[in-house]
Amino acid sequence: MFKVNKVDHVGIAVKDLEQAKKFYTEMLGIPAMGEEVVAEQKVKVCFIPCGDSEIELLESTEPDGPIAKFIEKKGEGIQHVALNVDNIENALADLKEKGVRLIDEKPRYGAGGASIAFVHPKSTGGILLELSERK
Repeated sequence: MFKVNKVDHVGIAVKDLEQAKKFYTEMLGIPAMGEEVVAEQKVKVCFIPCGDSEIELLESTEPDGPIAKFIEKKGEGIQHVALNVDNIENALADLKEKGVRLIDEKPRYGAGGASIAFVHPKSTGGILLELSERK
């Protein structure tokens, strides 16, 4: 078994990271935590702290990246919800054993050095679910 600790973050797909970041920093007064490019996922991200969770703004760095495709198909908005787990490898093994459809059967690198893996929306009622283990 594994333990879900909290909602880690909500991922929001945006066309323009700087413009989107201004809403949170200028209108809501929440300081951004910096930016990072995750080349493997073709994305530039910025985390906005919000209580015990965060908002992750995601801008595509490539026209064929997953965020660009998401925006083309659905427009800007919530792209995924991430849950913090205590052991991502155990979580993936447990979910696979239960017949849950996984996008990633092994963890991969995520922003901020987290280990992440995605669960297919067909198993979650239509929501792209990210599992995240932060060291």
